[in-house]
Amino acid sequence: MRRLAAVMVVLLLALVAGACGGGSNEATSSGEAAGNITFWTGFTDRELGVMKDVVADFEKSHPKIHVKVVGGISDDKIVAAIRGGNAPDVAHSFDAGAYAGAYCGNGAWIDLADYMQRDGLNEDLFPAVTQKYSQFEGTRCALPMLADTYGLYYNKDMLAKAGISGPPRTVSELMEDAKKLTVRNSDGSLEVVGLDPFNGFYENVMAHWAPQWGLDWTDDSGKSILSTTPGWAQMLQWQKELIDWYGYDNLVRFQAKAGDEFSPQQAFERGKLAMNLDGEWRVAFIAAEHPELNYGTAPLPVADDQSDLYGSGYTSGSIIGIPKTSDNKNAAWELLKYLGTDTGALVKMTNGIRNVPTTSEALKSPDITPDKNFNVFLSIFANPNTRTTPVTVVGSANQDLADAFAAKYQAGKVDDLQAGLANLDKAIDAQLAAAGGGQVP
Repeated sequence: MRRLAAVMVVLLLALVAGACGGGSNEATSSGEAAGNITFWTGFTDRELGVMKDVVADFEKSHPKIHVKVVGGISDDKIVAAIRGGNAPDVAHSFDAGAYAGAYCGNGAWIDLADYMQRDGLNEDLFPAVTQKYSQFEGTRCALPMLADTYGLYYNKDMLAKAGISGPPRTVSELMEDAKKLTVRNSDGSLEVVGLDPFNGFYENVMAHWAPQWGLDWTDDSGKSILSTTPGWAQMLQWQKELIDWYGYDNLVRFQAKAGDEFSPQQAFERGKLAMNLDGEWRVAFIAAEHPELNYGTAPLPVADDQSDLYGSGYTSGSIIGIPKTSDNKNAAWELLKYLGTDTGALVKMTNGIRNVPTTSEALKSPDITPDKNFNVFLSIFANPNTRTTPVTVVGSANQDLADAFAAKYQAGKVDDLQAGLANLDKAIDAQLAAAGGGQVP
């Protein structure tokens, strides 16, 4: 999830491009790479342990390179470190959609083209959708490393008790099932919520729902089209109808007790949500925290008139790159290449962390530990209709504006939805114009 304002990222990294020096960008032969390097990642706890094991494997195969792994690092820390000239040799960003444009567009992470050409690496290693979110305007400053893909989690026991034979496939069925699965207390408050589409709750943001209506954010020229594409209004109206059925204030009170998203108190894991939009990583969290939970996974339902899209969804992912201030870019490249392209490394991360691997070869590897709930996300990721968000120089500013509008609309504070969307388009276009425009098609 995005946390740092995207416009601030652009302003900060604009300073980086001309302010910081660093080691040479020249790609020398791989045999010359040696020395101590530092790798920053956002992983913590169990997931950080998996990453450290993978890096230990790298060190065994590259005995001249020693890697210090530092976990719990957010993108704002990476940005601050680059500005201060003390960034790591390899950086791991959890949010490509928010930061790829800034890192690549401002030179904060180096262009990897020379290294890829030297080592004979072609972009075709990576599925098309991951190629889109790991570069900006032809500059590949990053490699994809694990993807997040979104689907529907459902409580099998609750569906059976409500007489529902399987997960819904359309949004009409989803709303009907959500109502059947909801349990209210005697005072009308919510004990169990069938599905909570409240914007900002857990993984509920506009970007994660939009593919189910077949929605694009921009036209071919990069202009925002939320007001001129009917599906955006239809999606918002569908969400608000369900929220109004629960009662807006009832949902707010329910969410106050729902539990932190990344803790054993998470609402779906505790049986307080019957269905939930979530990412593939939840499979590992449930196995570690609530293995007794009887649940299933499925693609998210789609708009009733978009049945051909069923099976697809939203994906984005994490990216890895070399900050321009690195003093050992050749050793950093060796680690970057290993983490981003080595099938064994990606499979080990996939099995341990339960994120989706981001090379075509790793995605098909027979060494991925079978898990029917996780395999659903592999299928969603591979679906040709699965979408991501356009990478822009303003990062996720368009999404942040859209999410703020959606929250306001869901709260009943927008009188004219169409006029509101038109104003939203103007605000998004103004953000892009102020930053110089540009996006990956």
